[in-house]
Amino acid sequence: MSQDFEDVQVRPGTEADLAPLTGVYNHYVRETAVTFDTAVFTPEQRRPWLHSHPEDGPHRLLVAWTGDRMAGYATSSPFRPKPAYASSVEASVYLAPHAVGRGIGTVLYEALFAELAKEPVHRVFAGIALPNEASVRLHERFGFRRVGEFTEAGWKFGRYWDVRWYEKRLGDHPSGAGAGPSRG
Repeated sequence: MSQDFEDVQVRPGTEADLAPLTGVYNHYVRETAVTFDTAVFTPEQRRPWLHSHPEDGPHRLLVAWTGDRMAGYATSSPFRPKPAYASSVEASVYLAPHAVGRGIGTVLYEALFAELAKEPVHRVFAGIALPNEASVRLHERFGFRRVGEFTEAGWKFGRYWDVRWYEKRLGDHPSGAGAGPSRG
């Protein structure tokens, strides 16, 4: 993996990013089992998702650009809808095909976790459809530990796919009390 970090710009996602964000995601919908969505989206259909990730708070969307091309994005989203889960988020990274293997997922997660350390987030979860060794390595490098596996959890491309779940402890603070020390 080359470390081409010098030309990567990471910032919060905005309305102007909607079309390229949709394009990156649709690649994974069409070509992989990384997401269990099975039909591609229009940018208009993805707009509510974009707006569910404000520039502050625990639910973030960070985009990476290399020159005039979107390289990928990272998100933290609600883990579950019930109020007691408010201090937990689910993280994910999606890279444009041209950006895979360049260390951009690492850059995105570094930025995302730096922002989340300022928020009342206690746990970060990630679900990885298997096989996906690159994603497993990325999450383990960031201190995620394997906590379980759902077998045959999703049906796509004429077969069942397993999902392995990971968690990362982010802070020792109760929700709403401010960020405590970050722990990996």
